Amino acid sequence: MPCLLFLCCTCVWLLVLPVKISALSNEDSDIDVLVLLPEENSYIFSIPRVRPAIDYALKSINSNESLNSGFNFKVHYNNSNCGNQALFSFVERSFQKKPDVVLGPVCEYAAAQVVRMASYWNIPILSAGALASGFGTKKAEYTHLTRVSPAYSKMGEAFGAMFKHFSWKKAVLIYQEDKERNCFFSIEGVYAVLEAEGYHTMTLAFDLRHPMEIEEIIKSIQESDGIVVMCAASNDIRDIMLAAHRRRMTNGDYIFFNIELFNSTSYGNGSWKRGDKNDAEAKQAYAALKTVTLLRSVKPEFERFSMEVNRSLQKQGVSGEDDSINMFIEGFHDALLLYALALHEVLKNGYSKKDGDKIVQHMWNRTFEGIAGQVSIDENGDRDGDFSVIAITDPEAGTHKVVANFYGKNQSFEVQPNVKIDMFIQRLPHDENRVHGNRDTPPCKSSGGLGESAVTGIVVGALLGTALLLAFYFFRKNYRITIERRIQTEECDIGKHRQLREDSIRSNFSAA
Repeated sequence: MPCLLFLCCTCVWLLVLPVKISALSNEDSDIDVLVLLPEENSYIFSIPRVRPAIDYALKSINSNESLNSGFNFKVHYNNSNCGNQALFSFVERSFQKKPDVVLGPVCEYAAAQVVRMASYWNIPILSAGALASGFGTKKAEYTHLTRVSPAYSKMGEAFGAMFKHFSWKKAVLIYQEDKERNCFFSIEGVYAVLEAEGYHTMTLAFDLRHPMEIEEIIKSIQESDGIVVMCAASNDIRDIMLAAHRRRMTNGDYIFFNIELFNSTSYGNGSWKRGDKNDAEAKQAYAALKTVTLLRSVKPEFERFSMEVNRSLQKQGVSGEDDSINMFIEGFHDALLLYALALHEVLKNGYSKKDGDKIVQHMWNRTFEGIAGQVSIDENGDRDGDFSVIAITDPEAGTHKVVANFYGKNQSFEVQPNVKIDMFIQRLPHDENRVHGNRDTPPCKSSGGLGESAVTGIVVGALLGTALLLAFYFFRKNYRITIERRIQTEECDIGKHRQLREDSIRSNFSAA
């Protein structure tokens, strides 16, 4: 009887075991992806804008054996806004079940808190944002952060290469304050590189809600005599360039740069045209302006990706302008691909999806094929940046084209063929054609010989000089006679005083 009971229990256990194993296997085969981005579409990296790119990446993963490890990616989208909500959403989700990987946040202040927590919990976190220089120090708090868009410091390397290539010495860095401080962090990346390489820099922050600030900006540029690097909204860049042009500062004395990394009109697209009365003047002013932006791809796969994402955005009723495929949409697509690659390799080496530190190691210091071309992640977990400089090459039409490129992986700066190097040459401060002082005052006209006022000035100067020399001669002669008489008188007095002091000293020692 005991044996029969044992056999029955064993049979029941064997029947139940596959069910338990199957349930465990299904749970382990899920990869929980937590996406922390704002829901509000005013952000160019909102959930509705980025979701189509992540869906596109999931299709690529499921159809590619080198990416698909038999896992089922389950993506959860949580609202992060651009502040504390990101941390609250992350912690709340983790109370239910910790995610296997986190995508986002983008905003610096939101990302800092989440990255610290994810690193502590050994969860890989990938972002197309968190671009500030502070995130470059990974060892202390940000050990599990991988940045799949070039950080602002990488853009700073592009400016460093240009300064070296053209032997520029000084820069004035101008940025507009805003809520998320995107321009502050952008200029910080340039400042850090230029300062480290020994260039002289001056920084200026402004808020154009105060009308007088345009005049202060122009005055600071005039005093700097340096290369001008600006980060501001496109309309404000236009106002600055118009003000500079009206003071004849766009004739080669200064070289102006505008930073535009996000490929969106929200942050400035380098366009001079507004359809107003200032368009003609703005076109002339923008001939002196160069824009630094990310190098764009012509890869056929990127075109298909762009079309599919735009179709999805239109179905959602989300604005789908030509520049809707910005660096964030592209970056989060590549982020999921990179994670899938690293996960596949880690599993082949006998580790599990919970070995976050191993997965992070496999994401760093590698190159892979992203949606727009090769993506290179350096040994610090940051993407190397390739940047383009665009400028007006047809002054009549006011059209732009790429005039130079910087390649971050090998730190090379290349001017495009058939581009006139003059657009990068700043006239020296002592150039005789340079206008000093008030830029609103027209330069003086020169004549073939000396004018009447010049001759009068020379004659008067000569007479004054002669009078001064004669006065100095008589003063010196009279002063010398007075000194000689005083010396003769004092010599007698000194002899008497010396004797008196010697007597006094001898008297004191005798008493001692």
